[in-house]
Amino acid sequence: MSLSRRKVLSLVGGGVVAAAIPSAAFLSTRTPTKALAPWDQAGTYVDPRMNALSYALLAPNPHNRQPWEAELIGDDGVTIWRDPARDLPVTDPFARQLTIGMGCFLELMQMAAAQQGYAVQTDLFPEGEDGPVAQCMFTEGGAPDPLFAHVMDRRSHKEAFLDTPITKAVAAPLRAHADIYVGGEDRDMLKRIAHDAWYKEIETQDAWQESIDLLRIGKAEINAQPDGIDIGGPMMESLALVGLLTHDAAGDRDNPGTRSAIEETANAIMGAPAMTVSLTAGNSRKDQIAAGRDWLRLNLATTQAGLALRPVSQALQEYPEMKPLYDEIHSRFAPNGETVQMLGLLGYGQRTPRTPRWPLPDRMRNA
Repeated sequence: MSLSRRKVLSLVGGGVVAAAIPSAAFLSTRTPTKALAPWDQAGTYVDPRMNALSYALLAPNPHNRQPWEAELIGDDGVTIWRDPARDLPVTDPFARQLTIGMGCFLELMQMAAAQQGYAVQTDLFPEGEDGPVAQCMFTEGGAPDPLFAHVMDRRSHKEAFLDTPITKAVAAPLRAHADIYVGGEDRDMLKRIAHDAWYKEIETQDAWQESIDLLRIGKAEINAQPDGIDIGGPMMESLALVGLLTHDAAGDRDNPGTRSAIEETANAIMGAPAMTVSLTAGNSRKDQIAAGRDWLRLNLATTQAGLALRPVSQALQEYPEMKPLYDEIHSRFAPNGETVQMLGLLGYGQRTPRTPRWPLPDRMRNA
């Protein structure tokens, strides 16, 4: 789940907003600078491993859980772990999506290392699934990747898209990273499945509550815990301070404002100009890592093309209530036994702000 500022305004009702706004001097201090600092600190480390990791932690990941931990080994090694304390037990019971997030992290780390002239040799799951995700060795010889130029502008889109079609020529380069549907029956079917899956998640209490529990409302909460679903900025801070924006209000599905916010996401899905589908031949942990690497590259390629990419993978989640939609999307788009790993909306849209991140030292086991 992702809540835009516009959606949150609908949760509390526009008529009360003006009365809730404090002074301009107060509002000017509401940016969660501490939580956004890792974006400015990327690339400022002397150790090439720490430098690469400082970029890697900017990678997209489910619900912004940032499940990675790293440990420096000797002079040229790094061990990467997935922190089970950051699991999503309801919507991601097998940690498939979180493992995809680890793939995004590893790909971005490798790209950042190459930018400094280092190659990364990666051994995945060297001790099995219960051990580290990867053991990595940095050696000289990496070749810079043109997509790295777009790392600092990359975002996971959170709003509706402009009513501008995507041409086949624009979509063509993106097909190196995913299947792209810019129109026709398949695109419309994917939108309908994503739309229905969004409502299924809303109707499933445990799944809905998992997202509500991860809301971070206002500067203080975001700085204290810069993960999960952030709701910040001067207007949101004002509403929170006067008690108009709370976790309980956001979680009340019977609240007319909440219903309006839910419908706004549904409308954004149905209004998307194009859809993306990421497939792997199997569904092993290594397949999931590969899917994450591809998703990161797709996200950078869409940024390069001036497009916005928004994940809507509810239909791919493996809990019982979602199974009919999971089976439907696989029957149509993975007929030979493949696994659909990611589903996304694609279009033109306004740029999304930076997402909060934990500082790199907080995600290190020994730095």
